[in-house]
Amino acid sequence: MTNLTDTLSAIELLQSKSLPMLVQDEIVRMLHSGELAAGTKLSEAALAARFGISRGPVREAFRALEEAGLVRVEKNRGVFVREVSASEASEMYDVRAGLDELAARLLAPLIADAQLAELQQMIAAMDEVAVNGVDVYFPLNLRFHDRIVEMTGNRTLLGVYRRLVNEMHLLRRHGLVFGGGLAVSNDEHRGIVEALARRDAEAAARTVRGHVLAGRARLATALAATTLRNE
Repeated sequence: MTNLTDTLSAIELLQSKSLPMLVQDEIVRMLHSGELAAGTKLSEAALAARFGISRGPVREAFRALEEAGLVRVEKNRGVFVREVSASEASEMYDVRAGLDELAARLLAPLIADAQLAELQQMIAAMDEVAVNGVDVYFPLNLRFHDRIVEMTGNRTLLGVYRRLVNEMHLLRRHGLVFGGGLAVSNDEHRGIVEALARRDAEAAARTVRGHVLAGRARLATALAATTLRNE
């Protein structure tokens, strides 16, 4: 039974965001969690029933997700979670490496001790959950990188970064389990924070770029392994 606190929270949420935006956020969450895989067909009716709403807000959410590059709409076929090719993925990693490098350069000279402590706590949390697998680790990994960009205070950079990361989410999730897996990924995170703690902009930029490109290499290994299994 819904209590008064839950009802008030729901009202406050609706006041801050429109219903289509809330639906969009929930679908993105489902994508990030792996509940919706690349290529999955999305049912307007099923989602409307799941959320207990009419189809209109779901339709609007689909349009926004298409503009964000997360779904594709095929005439007379429906709406599908977008699939990203290997060549597109490589291009995305190049762009993301540049964005993360810029974020590190901007943040290193101005990062506060409290922000460093926050990032170190995130790394510790990822160490703890790594044994539970990628499903638990991945959301924390996303938040760690997003927080570094957010800490720069550059809203334009953050907006561009979040759009790109949303397009990359399925690929990055797939690649995390290869090339040494989660432990190697988190060791690389530790190196990034150590460079930020020294307020060394160039070292931080170089370290985060290496981490992103290592992620691309892990993805290539993952895709190759998948191809071999399917042959």
